[in-house]
Amino acid sequence: MKPKYDREFKLNTAQMIQEEGKTVAQAARELGLHENTLYRWISEFKQDGAQAFPGSGQLKADDKMLRDLQKQIRDLKEENEILKKAMHYFAKDRR
Repeated sequence: MKPKYDREFKLNTAQMIQEEGKTVAQAARELGLHENTLYRWISEFKQDGAQAFPGSGQLKADDKMLRDLQKQIRDLKEENEILKKAMHYFAKDRR
């Protein structure tokens, strides 16, 4: 089982490499981590800054908003279909 590193550790490590100018290889040796792991952390940090590494089961703010909007669209489509069926039902009654 691979070890889990908390958000703060990942942020501090990515910042250290960025700000102190250490090479990824040097930091990997010092921390006992694989270089690819550090490259991934740095990439996430560059892309998302302080919002990087939201944690297990958590979504980034933008991803959560997108998911919530997609759910809202699905709900509205479903409501629309129900209203269309009701409209047809009541239109038949008027004849």
